[in-house]
Amino acid sequence: MEFWKFMFVPTILFLTVVAPIWITMHYRSVNRSSRSLNQEDRESIEHMLETVDRLTERIHSLETILDDDHPGWRQQVDRAEREQSARQEG
Repeated sequence: MEFWKFMFVPTILFLTVVAPIWITMHYRSVNRSSRSLNQEDRESIEHMLETVDRLTERIHSLETILDDDHPGWRQQVDRAEREQSARQEG
């Protein structure tokens, strides 16, 4: 029984002071490590950015072709979008 009396105060101090600080520091380090991207994520993002660049070039090419073949296509698209938004609001 003397052992439990002896360990009571250090146990309470550990649970009230050391354990919360330890848990807080542990989750802070986990949070910091999860913020940084690993190599696989970086490669994936790089691949996505390359795809976005290619798609942007394709859209620009298609718009150039449409401008040459159908000069008023942009006004038709704008008018159709306005009509659609008016139908949705009404």
